[in-house]
Amino acid sequence: MRTRKRVGVIGSFVWDVLHGRDGRSVPIEEWGGITYSLSALDAALSDEWEIVPLALVGQDLVDKARLFCRGLRHMAADAELIGVPYPNNRVELRYLDDERRSEHLSGGVPPWQWLGLKPVLEAAQLDALYINLLSGFELDLETAQLIRAHFTGPIYCDLHMLVMAVQSDGLRVPRPLPNVAEWCACFDILQVNEDELQMMAPDAMALAATAMAAGTSMLCVTLGKRGSVYFTAPGVERLADLPPRRARAAPLVTSPRGGAGALGAVRTALVPSVPTRIDGPGDPTGCGDVWGATNFSRLLAGDKLTESMAAASHAASRNVEHRGATGLAQHLRGELSTP
Repeated sequence: MRTRKRVGVIGSFVWDVLHGRDGRSVPIEEWGGITYSLSALDAALSDEWEIVPLALVGQDLVDKARLFCRGLRHMAADAELIGVPYPNNRVELRYLDDERRSEHLSGGVPPWQWLGLKPVLEAAQLDALYINLLSGFELDLETAQLIRAHFTGPIYCDLHMLVMAVQSDGLRVPRPLPNVAEWCACFDILQVNEDELQMMAPDAMALAATAMAAGTSMLCVTLGKRGSVYFTAPGVERLADLPPRRARAAPLVTSPRGGAGALGAVRTALVPSVPTRIDGPGDPTGCGDVWGATNFSRLLAGDKLTESMAAASHAASRNVEHRGATGLAQHLRGELSTP
């Protein structure tokens, strides 16, 4: 008999080579990608939850990725990364300023196909699902739709690199996202930043209208140092307000308590950012990932969205004070001093 609830995590383990981070003249190599989200989940989840990563990892780095996971307090005992016979994803990042950077992607980890993911998803026995599209091709639209059709728990998605194309030399460049409404329909809570939003809609209100009409109940837009903005469907303040879903049902069913499809006004507000406590440059890598994973963790604990976003902003600020993903969970919990 299970004693803890389980949150699944879909995303890519990425090995980063960073240039120009925090003013250093030499490149730095370390874990990136989903390791920031996993660390933030580990720090923010209550003890009634455990983490189950659903991840494909290149054979060259799968042992190192498993070692990273074993260092997380909330990792499920039966969690197992799946090694694939391809080179793992690697990203070369060059910082232009403390919020903007260029990225070159290499590696060959394939996307999930539904025939492979379905048995893994069923065996995981999840209560909630966190998706962060860090490569941009972890899932295609059809697979995302099938996840939504078969999984009845809350789904949080950071669209992230879904709005980026990869050129022949590996450089990632923005691209408009087709089928925006269809993608929105796959998720209960959607996270984008300002740049990603511009690839999906003319402005935040337009994206919120599309997302709510498609069935999304919460839209979070991160604004860097200016904080974040949320939009919620009528009657939705926390996960308990989400309309119920049935397996293999398509759109969200209108809940008598509110939720997508309910009558009323969409709610929106700005949640201010939390300033960092350090002087000089910090490390902005992974701030959006930490923000989103913390936001979902606090929603799973029963917080209202305004409360979870405030906690997410605090965690993102703490992330700037720590370099890299190694030891990040301990730092976010306050177990490590600021380096």
